[in-house]
Amino acid sequence: MMGSKGFTLVEILIVVIILGILAAIVIPQFTEASEDARESALASDLQTLRSQIELYKVQHNDRYPSQDSGEAVGDMDGGEFVTDLTSVTNSAGTTAAGDGALNYGPYLQAFPDNPFVDGDAGSQVTVGSGDVPADCATGWYFNTDNGKVSPGDSDHSDL
Repeated sequence: MMGSKGFTLVEILIVVIILGILAAIVIPQFTEASEDARESALASDLQTLRSQIELYKVQHNDRYPSQDSGEAVGDMDGGEFVTDLTSVTNSAGTTAAGDGALNYGPYLQAFPDNPFVDGDAGSQVTVGSGDVPADCATGWYFNTDNGKVSPGDSDHSDL
């Protein structure tokens, strides 16, 4: 027999099969890494939000963002909640200088997006009492019963 200088069909098939097996093992790990990165970002943003809300509460006479003086906790507004944390406020919690010097905040440069909620809703806040509602489609949920902010998507509301 003469010495051939090429690969046989069987050798090429074995290499292709091995590469396919390796791809089947590696590719799912990349998708899991992406999910893990989003969960880590969510946990970091959640920790920041909780600490800044507590700082706001300490500096504003035990009131939460968007809770005006004399207002019940249940009357809070999610839009004002975001504005109060991203603006400079006075001790009364208002962004107008009429009631005193604007010397508190901003507590956040920009309100974070929940990476598991699509579109503009990712940075919105729903204010309510009790657990996160199953249909909550906003980025964040502020529980007025315990003063705790949670992710608004139902898959991560237990963080």
